[in-house]
Amino acid sequence: MNKTDLIDAVAQKADLTKKESEAAINATLEAISEALANEEKVVLVGFGSFETKARAARKGRIPKTKEVINIPASKAPVFKAGKAMRDRVNK
Repeated sequence: MNKTDLIDAVAQKADLTKKESEAAINATLEAISEALANEEKVVLVGFGSFETKARAARKGRIPKTKEVINIPASKAPVFKAGKAMRDRVNK
């Protein structure tokens, strides 16, 4: 399912126009992105949670040249599925 398919599904299930559905989805994704950028955890009970994890700096190697490089520390967004979602997927 891609974003267009999701917009269509939300529009049908929530009895909204596609334009209203797209606006709602875009606003939701923007709010989640902003919260993660501010290092806040987003919890959607029954669905899952979004948060950021810190990755430490480390050394890496370029396979072609075998040159050792430094990979800087970074933050990565992660999603952890909630119990209700895991149960539904594993039916």
